[in-house]
Amino acid sequence: MPDERVARQLAFLAEADKLKTVLRRTPITDGSRAENSAEHSWHLVLFAMALAEYGPPLMNVRRVLELLTVHDLVEIDAGDTFAYDTTANTTKAARELAAAERIFGLLPVDQAAWFRACWDEFEGNVTAEAKFANALDRFQALVLNMKSDGGSWRSHGITREDVLRRMEPVRVQLPQLWPVVMEVIERFGAAGVLG
Repeated sequence: MPDERVARQLAFLAEADKLKTVLRRTPITDGSRAENSAEHSWHLVLFAMALAEYGPPLMNVRRVLELLTVHDLVEIDAGDTFAYDTTANTTKAARELAAAERIFGLLPVDQAAWFRACWDEFEGNVTAEAKFANALDRFQALVLNMKSDGGSWRSHGITREDVLRRMEPVRVQLPQLWPVVMEVIERFGAAGVLG
């Protein structure tokens, strides 16, 4: 039998596997199905690696990767809260906080504190790394909606103004990518996908 530290680490890793079962509203690029939250986190790590050059000077890319890897683990308990669901978003913080305490609490105390600090930093959205990670989180959904012919925007009646509000962190944190956002919004607005 493994010692207590290893047992706790393995329990956490087994629990983290459940993120693969949490479905999101945004479809994958071919539109065949919704992405799951584990796929989303992996995809965001690739976004960070590929788009790091658009981040602020001296940004710690490794820290961004750490934040993105753990940012949605709380969805194992809290579920994915659709970005445009104003009702569900009123209880999101409390649900996710309780989930963070339970899930990260599975780890040995030192690792629990470190993982929790990563999650808290992402949620706090104060450091350069957290701001970059949060902007990428928004931008990734835009790319998937663009590639899936409107995806969740089409199926949920999302408006141009909704998407502009949601993409504001991209305008502020990733100004070089803002023209992409505007081109997508204008194209899908003109096509009648965004009301």
